[in-house]
Amino acid sequence: MHVDLMLESLDGLSVGDVVGAEFPVLRRDLSELRDGPLPAGRWEWTDDTEMACGVVDELLGYGAIEPDRLVAGFAAHIDTRRDYGFMTVDSLGRIGRGAPWREVAAAAFGGQGSCGNGAAMRVAPLGAFYADDPETAVTQAIRSAEVTHSHPEGIIGAVAVAVAAATAGQARLAGIRPTPEQFLTTVLDRLDDGDTTRRIARARALLGAPYEQVATELGTGIQVTAQDTVPFTLWVAANHLANYRSAVATCVAAGGDTDTTSAIVGGIVATHTGIANHTGGPGGLPDTWLSAREPLPAWLDRTRRPPHNTRKSPGRLRRWLSGTP
Repeated sequence: MHVDLMLESLDGLSVGDVVGAEFPVLRRDLSELRDGPLPAGRWEWTDDTEMACGVVDELLGYGAIEPDRLVAGFAAHIDTRRDYGFMTVDSLGRIGRGAPWREVAAAAFGGQGSCGNGAAMRVAPLGAFYADDPETAVTQAIRSAEVTHSHPEGIIGAVAVAVAAATAGQARLAGIRPTPEQFLTTVLDRLDDGDTTRRIARARALLGAPYEQVATELGTGIQVTAQDTVPFTLWVAANHLANYRSAVATCVAAGGDTDTTSAIVGGIVATHTGIANHTGGPGGLPDTWLSAREPLPAWLDRTRRPPHNTRKSPGRLRRWLSGTP
């Protein structure tokens, strides 16, 4: 378990979230993101960060995801001012009033379950936490996702981001940088078939293409689905794994659901780069950007450390999809 990597991933996710949410509104030149500090102002995070904090809080306290406890935390800490979607507010409200989360999640979208990008947007720190154990990252990502996203594509999207963050962290620990193709292949090797998986494979085939073409073909989260969000974000992370500024600027330039794409990419890339001027290299998350982000919620105690006797949960994505225990 790698708490420090997880906390840096959370910083990268939350800063990506605030930049993706606020910078497009300012209509400033993108060169400011690539080269300078953030413009003065209060850079506020959204639901992406709040739910990621819920995942991190669970891992800091217990060292593993327990779905009942995790979703209870989501429901208890929801701040509806943070740009939550209507369905998430409704679902967490029902769960907070005692409805079983399995029933609520399964009933979404006429009984299909949600394939939205919400499970993917919050999971990068979990992948960083399990940087040396991608098998457990897969299992724990499923557990973190299923409380709100019972559709297989929503689950696959979360697993893909978690494995990407674990791969980024593993490379950092080993002192290497995978090629973009190696990076995406490592993720694909852990996924079962689905539309999200096929689009990630297409992202691998588009390595070297202009981001405008990739965004047009793969989507940038406008449909707010895992299929329409995760493949593009993994393409960006693969291409900009050593440069946090460039990665987030690419998400903002592409448009779409920029707070979520920047949060996903920021969480993955910061796992690999660290924070510039601290432990990271020149391509790391700028500490001036981190200082501009509003403080994380007071209920998140970053000083806690998980117990050392945490049991690992065996399993694979296909077991969840097939219903096999």
